[in-house]
Amino acid sequence: MDLTQHLDAIRSDLGSLFGPNDELAEAMERMARPMEASLQLRLLDLLGDGALELTEQLPMGHAEVRVSGRDASLVFVGVPDAPSPPPAPLPPDDGGTARLTLRMPDAMKNAVEAAADARAISVNAWLVNAVRAALDASPTGTTRRGVGSRITGYVKS
Repeated sequence: MDLTQHLDAIRSDLGSLFGPNDELAEAMERMARPMEASLQLRLLDLLGDGALELTEQLPMGHAEVRVSGRDASLVFVGVPDAPSPPPAPLPPDDGGTARLTLRMPDAMKNAVEAAADARAISVNAWLVNAVRAALDASPTGTTRRGVGSRITGYVKS
């Protein structure tokens, strides 16, 4: 939500207190702009208090206030999914081998052959290395931002 409309409404309400007195209305207008920063902080305090009260009523997760410029929003943050268990370690290499038939598009086969030639190894060895690297990688195959990559909390002025 854009806080500007609320700040303008407060300024208008204060201006209407002075009625036809032009000197007071002009003085109020001069004071209104410097007071906006303080008013904006108070509105953010109000949103923060609302998020805390809402969080206390939620069975899981929490509410956050996220601010970008003059835009503030209340956001529900659920409980993160439990991390998937790590893959079982590969059994030790007992020297045995197994045959596997692999079908792939011709273009991919040509790319695999070129990659194997560039490393001066056989296509089979290249594929074994690629599979081993994939099994050692994270189970989801995606990278998530760490916990420390986000700033959370509330500010009281």
